[in-house]
Amino acid sequence: MSERLHETAEWLLHSPLFFVLLTLAAYRVGRELKDRTGGHALAQPVLVAIVIVGAVISALGVDYADYRSGTELIAFWLGPATVALAVPLHRQAHRLRGFVVPMLVAIPLGAVVSVASAVLIVQAFGGDELLVKTVAPRSTTTPVAIGIAETIGGLPPLAAVFAIVVGILGAVAGPAVLNLLRIHDRRARGLALGAASHGIGTSRALVEDETEGAFAGLSMGLTALATSILLPILLVLLT
Repeated sequence: MSERLHETAEWLLHSPLFFVLLTLAAYRVGRELKDRTGGHALAQPVLVAIVIVGAVISALGVDYADYRSGTELIAFWLGPATVALAVPLHRQAHRLRGFVVPMLVAIPLGAVVSVASAVLIVQAFGGDELLVKTVAPRSTTTPVAIGIAETIGGLPPLAAVFAIVVGILGAVAGPAVLNLLRIHDRRARGLALGAASHGIGTSRALVEDETEGAFAGLSMGLTALATSILLPILLVLLT
């Protein structure tokens, strides 16, 4: 009987169902914690879910590759979820009036600053070219960061880590920094969060305000596009 239980436990630990349920439950705990803390900046559901899932798979001795392959279903739905961000933008399309030109100037400049600062910081601390190419696309959404890193010769898994960390930091600290700088225009706040912290920052912006979330989603997409175009040129100039 004990041997059967052991076999069942082993099967469960390597079952996609277990990993999917673990991820969803961890995110749900993060949502509950955020509600109970009154929306505290550190109680970001994504951050809470990462901590819980990391602790559980580490305690159980589960290899990350097994967890990653077991959650392909969730990863698949990230694409449609990202596309769905166009819905709030469509509702706020009238807010684009008089804002298109500043936005089209700010997004490329933001991409330049993001890539250039990453390259210069890594070089200042003695990082090699491989690390530069891995960190450079950190402000794009994770799938794009992985694709860019793979194309330019970086390390895609590590690029994903940097993108997620930047997204969490932006979602946690971004609104406070914008308040400190007295930036209250919802459109400008959304552009800043989407450009700096992509999907995770956009989810935070959607909680703050629908207009802010809509512009964050737009900024996330345009920043990914601008970074994809400008990054190879900037690497040539800076390295």
